[in-house]
Amino acid sequence: MEIIEFHTSPPRYCAADLTLTCTASVDGIPACYAVTAEALEEHFGARSWRQEDLLQAMESHRGTIEDMARSLFKLTDSHNIVLRSGHFRFGM
Repeated sequence: MEIIEFHTSPPRYCAADLTLTCTASVDGIPACYAVTAEALEEHFGARSWRQEDLLQAMESHRGTIEDMARSLFKLTDSHNIVLRSGHFRFGM
């Protein structure tokens, strides 16, 4: 059984690929998940792709985003995932 824990540390912004990355652990092994700026804008109300706007959208909807990350961690057995707009559009 997979035990997935999400850490409360602030997301890291990556300007090169326009994502916010958060840390987690899957069965005690370090893991991370990233959310694209596109997903945050299209599904969580980020006003722009600026770091401040992305962080605000992420924090306001962190529970929903973590639910999707949990689903993908379980589905893929991966410890490093990227959540894109389509994941939220089609609701995995």
